[in-house]
Amino acid sequence: MVKIANLGSSFSAGPGIPPQINTAASRSGANFAHLLAKRLNAELTDLSVSGATLLNIIDTPQVANGQTFQPQIQGVPEDADIVLVLGGGNDMSYVGGLFMEHSWMMTALSLVNRVKGVSPPSMPKPADEEEVVRRFGKVLDAVHAKAPKARVIVIEYLTLLGPDIKPGVDVPFDAERLKHHQAIAAKLQSATTKAVESRSDWCERVPMAELSQDHAIGSAEPWVFGCTAMEQLAGKTWYHPNGQGMKAVAEVLYERIKKNRSGLSKI
Repeated sequence: MVKIANLGSSFSAGPGIPPQINTAASRSGANFAHLLAKRLNAELTDLSVSGATLLNIIDTPQVANGQTFQPQIQGVPEDADIVLVLGGGNDMSYVGGLFMEHSWMMTALSLVNRVKGVSPPSMPKPADEEEVVRRFGKVLDAVHAKAPKARVIVIEYLTLLGPDIKPGVDVPFDAERLKHHQAIAAKLQSATTKAVESRSDWCERVPMAELSQDHAIGSAEPWVFGCTAMEQLAGKTWYHPNGQGMKAVAEVLYERIKKNRSGLSKI
């Protein structure tokens, strides 16, 4: 049986997508790793945790919803056949920056924390592109050392702010701020590409940012949740992949793996 390990942040874990099989990690049983494992009849070790940075994957424990998660690399099976990796967005405060545009929400959260007597979570200084390349490279090298026979597949973040988005309508900010957030997304994509390039003998990149351009917020068939009040009331997680997005990523991964079975005779 093929063994798959899944490492990453919320775009990998799947918050807001039922069923939630680990509430502390905000991890869905219908994220792309689970969907892929089901299609391949594979054994899955899903280590993804919403909010994780690349540091939480490699060497820094993560506290999420009252539970402490050890660095994800520790859980990677040494005999893994495929290791899926997605990360870097939280290092750059990509989605966190988008949430900051919702001033009313940040004010409400601040008031709730004040009533509860809880200190608001601190927003770490965003890492620049060079630092994210370094962190990502460290993660990939550690994965390769832990599971040297594994096919390491890096998945890009799905596009949130694509060509169909209307500033001030689909999102609560203007065209200038839209360009700012799109620039961060571009830097994240660039850092991911650079980290993989020098490791192409055993690592590959799935260009989901490009493949999802026409399925961003405001599109006819979005692969991500938007930021409406109705979505919030329905328990959807703003600025994150939806169920269709997870299915799309799983399909791309499945076709790529089936096309190139090198070292995966178990399939």
